[in-house]
Amino acid sequence: MSTKIGKPALPEKPAVYTTRWQESRGRFHEEHESATRTPFQRDRDRIIHSSGFRRLKQKTQVFVAHEGDHYRTRLTHSLEVSQIARSVARRLGVDEDLAEAMALAHDLGHPPFGHAGEDQLDACMEAYEGFDHNAQTLRVVTRLEQRYPTFDGLNLTWEMLEGLVKHNGPLVTADTPMPALPAAFRDFPHLEKLELDQFAGPEAQIAALADDIAYNNHDIDDGIAAGLFSIDDMLHLPVVGDVFRSVRLEYPMLDQQRTVYEAVRRLIGLWIDDLVQETERRVQQYQPGSAADVRAMPEPLVAFSEDFDLQQRALRAFLYERMYKHYKVNRMRSQAKRVLKELFDLFLEEPDILPPPLRQDAEQAPLDRRARLVCDYIAGMTDNYAIDLHRKVFNLESMI
Repeated sequence: MSTKIGKPALPEKPAVYTTRWQESRGRFHEEHESATRTPFQRDRDRIIHSSGFRRLKQKTQVFVAHEGDHYRTRLTHSLEVSQIARSVARRLGVDEDLAEAMALAHDLGHPPFGHAGEDQLDACMEAYEGFDHNAQTLRVVTRLEQRYPTFDGLNLTWEMLEGLVKHNGPLVTADTPMPALPAAFRDFPHLEKLELDQFAGPEAQIAALADDIAYNNHDIDDGIAAGLFSIDDMLHLPVVGDVFRSVRLEYPMLDQQRTVYEAVRRLIGLWIDDLVQETERRVQQYQPGSAADVRAMPEPLVAFSEDFDLQQRALRAFLYERMYKHYKVNRMRSQAKRVLKELFDLFLEEPDILPPPLRQDAEQAPLDRRARLVCDYIAGMTDNYAIDLHRKVFNLESMI
């Protein structure tokens, strides 16, 4: 039996600015509440059981799903984000279930092939009001998931929808009026009820930065595993280089894989510590007495410190040049964009080859609505499904 060393410093009671499930603003479609789960636990469970969540297992994070079993996918990334979000929420004394649900749902609108797929779908939809993965997430959870007899979507709580829409900050600003929002946002009939000119609640803000922590650190792991760069290439980076040096000094005989795992584990801890400390500083500065006070603040409550944020920009710049723009990744991006463009153009021009009931809707729809239907269809695909479908409809050998 190992010896216990210290205990985590956790709040004894919920923070006054937490989102209280007892005061949830409810759902847009009336339902009886669960006798065994809070509204936010129910939201989380609905997300986990959704078909969109399951499809994340074969959607690109950086590497196309078939490149290898050990690289992150959108699903494993979302699970890592949710773990970090729960850890931060627990330390700050806010609702862990809401933070977890937000983290699990934040990428439901991502198309196949990661950001390359998003860029290509946006280009395909240029004449039809574009494509945005955050707006598509709202579309998935309010319309495209069709599991219940009396409504479309998952009928998530107001707090969940508000957080998914605004986790990156206010949606409507002086520079972005309502008519300038992506069409998939504006199609939601209750959008204006989500207080678009304010920040999201604390749990959504936590999920947004947990996303940053997760991808910054797992991209280090995946990039080294893929041979795109080495540990030595990173030693000049602030924070990251110091942590790798400390692991090597403490464990000089450790193999590369365990060295990376240990360094990434420590880095995640440093990111979380800074996030919690800066957020606690802002709590002291602004003294929010409720989640509504958090939404009305002039800046986010949850944030990294300025010094730490400056230091992590060096890592982001490194990953951008050495990983996201690596020629191997660029080749995958090029192939992925070609697959999606050709599928989109084909289905838009020949809706009769779409599967039912989508075929019937697309054939009868005006061109702009047909384009959105085709976009929804393609955005919901996994990497493997899109590749296989492209092969079937464009490769004559598949007819033999």
